[in-house]
Amino acid sequence: MLSEFASNVILSKARAMYGKRLTKQNYEDLLACRSVSDVTVYLKNNTQYGKILSGIEESKIHRGQLETKLRQKLLENYASLCHYEITVGEHFAQYFIKRNEIEQILSAILLLDAGMPEEYLFSMPAYLIRHTKINLKSLSKIKNFDDLLRALGHTEYRRLLEPFQPGENGWINYTGIESALYSYLYSHMFQIIQKYTHSETNSQLNHILKSFIDLTNFTRIVRLKISYHAEPEFIKKALFPYGSFSERLLDKMIAADSEEEITAILETTAIGKRALKFEHDYVGEIPRRMNFRNCHHYIDFSTHPSVVLISYIFTSEAEISDIITIVEGIRYQLPADEIRKLLIIVNN
Repeated sequence: MLSEFASNVILSKARAMYGKRLTKQNYEDLLACRSVSDVTVYLKNNTQYGKILSGIEESKIHRGQLETKLRQKLLENYASLCHYEITVGEHFAQYFIKRNEIEQILSAILLLDAGMPEEYLFSMPAYLIRHTKINLKSLSKIKNFDDLLRALGHTEYRRLLEPFQPGENGWINYTGIESALYSYLYSHMFQIIQKYTHSETNSQLNHILKSFIDLTNFTRIVRLKISYHAEPEFIKKALFPYGSFSERLLDKMIAADSEEEITAILETTAIGKRALKFEHDYVGEIPRRMNFRNCHHYIDFSTHPSVVLISYIFTSEAEISDIITIVEGIRYQLPADEIRKLLIIVNN
């Protein structure tokens, strides 16, 4: 009885939260803003983000602070939903925390590689401190890769990063590190799905994640092969496991000579046929747009709480990503029409 009650609660609660998402008019109003302050004022006064942004001095806020506040709300919403999802809610919450941790590690690595690791302190999400075992403040004090490993202490992340110790030339293999960290994350997620879900729930969760991984691998092949002329072995190591594409199919993509040939190979797959229907300027847009479309469908039609839970989180992340894209576009004075083309949700 309790399980059925909890299921009904999370289905209705997640859908109610999703119903408060930004409207097309909200997006048009945001595109008309001229500064980060304008965006913050609008979000505070006209959207569900009002409460989390209360007390913020709009005239002083910068892009990083705004994103941190938006992600804080997402974490709070997620915790609220996981409280009712008694089957896998706690495990999914751990997945979400791990994903946040990985994003922070990668951010610190990018700043280290750029020679300004101390800048991490200004973007560090304070809300995450009480949820993570990583000493986030220590990431702003690193001077080299050894410092980074020490900052990660005895966490699983240190073990994952140790093989990427830079050589004498100091080159940091960011792509390899990113692949190792996210492969670990996906492994964790698929273990949860395999252990705690069954039948249609299992199938729908696998569909969401594997579709995203397949399309992400496609975009990685295009980027590394066409833009960076990377060697096949390097590309193979940069791909994420756990997708549904066969090794033979991925090898064909890697061996292709142009973006058009790689795309033609993708189009022979079921997920490729669907994904390539989206108009896009960059192939990098495809995985997130397809992921949003899948999750939007499951929020509307799935009867499984864990599927709706994950779908709500992914669609909420897409919304935050779109807000930040608008802010970045405004900062670089891009025309509204150009920014609009880059948005995930508006173009679905």
